[in-house]
Amino acid sequence: MPDGDSVPHLVDLDEPADEEVLNSRNGANNQYWLFTRRNPTSHQIITNGNANSVRNSNYNGNLPLKVLVHGWNGNGNSEMNTLITSAFLAVQDVNVIVVDWRSLANSNYISAANGVPGVGQFLGNFLTWLINTGGGNWNNVHLVGFSLGAHVVGNAGRTAGGRPRRVTGLDPAGPRWGGNSNALNRNAGRYVECIHTDGGLLGIFDPIGHADFYPNGGRNRQPGCAHSACSHSRAWQLFASTVRTDHLTGRQCSNLNQAQNNQCTGSSLKMGNRNLSKSGSGLFGLTTRASHPF
Repeated sequence: MPDGDSVPHLVDLDEPADEEVLNSRNGANNQYWLFTRRNPTSHQIITNGNANSVRNSNYNGNLPLKVLVHGWNGNGNSEMNTLITSAFLAVQDVNVIVVDWRSLANSNYISAANGVPGVGQFLGNFLTWLINTGGGNWNNVHLVGFSLGAHVVGNAGRTAGGRPRRVTGLDPAGPRWGGNSNALNRNAGRYVECIHTDGGLLGIFDPIGHADFYPNGGRNRQPGCAHSACSHSRAWQLFASTVRTDHLTGRQCSNLNQAQNNQCTGSSLKMGNRNLSKSGSGLFGLTTRASHPF
């Protein structure tokens, strides 16, 4: 499986979980890094429960809030965070909060996966506190998570009562997540979408959102990729590109087989983008190019 910078690592899915890590109130170790147009490249840390950390930051409750969550072996500096943060700030005056949960994400995969619900619950409670303390509106909240991070934002959205306006899962992690009640699902937000790029291997292939997009069939190998880790990471690369240009359009599929074979010709829905009022439902297929901007 790839780490936060798309470098593949061998994972033993039967390795026992690290109970010491899991019992350390793992979600309490989350860090929340704020980026705005006033500090686009150097983060400010907001501390859950510390109102002064909000007041003394550039957080603006009148602006939309984008929340980014990395996957296994990632951290706040992972390329997906820097790429998506810069894309959002280039086109929109927003608050971007990058969730750094490296203390758990950098343990073995089973420990990290088992700890996802706790990380997500802490995140959901943090966002509730942040909006109550610093201002904001759930209709302006967009949660974005990659791989295990997709399931983190699922738990965060459900903890917040499904109030986030939009939730995006970027190739939600597959191993140990099929049929898992803690996985990302439609109850996480008012509009939940997924972009599947390595379905059946590192990512889930089955539809789990209101709208599920299957670029290039939704599986390995994605155009320009030589291995599964590249295909898995392609989800956040595609998303970051659509935030800037909103140029990728899915066509609705009648069934999953159509999506897998990229034979969809139904109604159109934009994949990704920054639009908070976006909505839609169903399966969507599309073709992308092999390299940025795809």
